[in-house]
Amino acid sequence: MRTARRVMMIAASCLVAVALNANVSGTAAAPEQAGSEPLSKTYRVTRAKDVEFQKLAPFKVFDNLYYVGPGYVSVWLLTTPQGDILFDTAQEPYVDHVIAGIKKYVDPKDIKYIVLSHGHLDHFGGAARIQELTGARVVAIDQDWKMIEDVGSRPGRDGSPPPRVPKRDMVVKEGDTLTVGDQHLIFHWTPGHTPGVLTTEGITVYDGGKPYKAIVWGGGGYRGGLKDAEDGKASTDKVATIKGVQVNLQIHSWAEPVGYPGGGVLERSLLLAKRKPGDPHPFVDPVTWTNWVKRAQDTMAKSVETEKQKAAAAK
Repeated sequence: MRTARRVMMIAASCLVAVALNANVSGTAAAPEQAGSEPLSKTYRVTRAKDVEFQKLAPFKVFDNLYYVGPGYVSVWLLTTPQGDILFDTAQEPYVDHVIAGIKKYVDPKDIKYIVLSHGHLDHFGGAARIQELTGARVVAIDQDWKMIEDVGSRPGRDGSPPPRVPKRDMVVKEGDTLTVGDQHLIFHWTPGHTPGVLTTEGITVYDGGKPYKAIVWGGGGYRGGLKDAEDGKASTDKVATIKGVQVNLQIHSWAEPVGYPGGGVLERSLLLAKRKPGDPHPFVDPVTWTNWVKRAQDTMAKSVETEKQKAAAAK
């Protein structure tokens, strides 16, 4: 709980200075944050369409893990001597920004796999370009490959041309595994947020050589209706069975409606920048993860009951 208290002290301060000051290829250092709104909410909600503001400088999180995305949606770069793995890709107009962040830490050609959490454009929108640059395989669940293909077949919401999408590549299913170097990933199909949400366990991150177990939960909640609510509940219950998770690699730093307890990616990055020898790593927080999943289970159970009542009333 020491970590959570320290994060909340920073998040509640009247003036938050973001300690992510490295510049890369025109990347803007995150500006000072006035007021008490959590930084993650500012990026995800209040200034979500402010392109230059979103160009958060990339930063190292663990010995082998880097954040290279814009502020509102995560892109994680996991490195091994045998090749690297990218989790999600953001979307235009941020793909050049993501690529610049990757180049700060590794040769893009070292990326062997791009793992897509789900089939929403903000997560896969850069996959085609990054695949061309790196030669990496693109990984997704079948149901969301269909979503991706559908998005690429129709104009954008504003009437713009269809976005570029990756060609169908690696299709994984529940329980499939992938080994790259010292990483032994296990993939789970956790539908609800989309039909083909992909959750990845088995990620090992290192802090000064000490290993920790990390996870990318590909998206919680549901789209609406009883079937989707039941899928979302089953998926949340499945995630709850994954034992030993110590690090939550959020796909968005801001978690509705009030934020991730103890702070999201951006709040914890502030602590990481101020961390002194001997301090706990702010991203290592198994207690908050466990409580968060339990809260999600309770929420989805209530959602199922609500949808059942709606269905009964409609008869």
